[in-house]
Amino acid sequence: MIDIGRALKSAIATGEVAFGVDQTEKAVKAGKAQLVIVARNCPSAALTAGDIGVRVFTYDGNNMELGAICGKPFSVSALAVIDKGTSNILSL
Repeated sequence: MIDIGRALKSAIATGEVAFGVDQTEKAVKAGKAQLVIVARNCPSAALTAGDIGVRVFTYDGNNMELGAICGKPFSVSALAVIDKGTSNILSL
């Protein structure tokens, strides 16, 4: 099992990550998202359904907790990993 916090921080620092439901949905529609991570309380039915053509990982915490492990001073309901950088995030 990988450390999701460490993997996310590495992907954010060395790769490209889109934050927020709107940005995540845009990345998925554009075919750029390699992985979508949603908080347990993500409001987007489209992202939580999991039939968007991209692997969806549901983080076992709420949007405030997901924002905190991403190092953001705001809540994050969803994020899209566009480029994993040097992280092992895609092995979730």
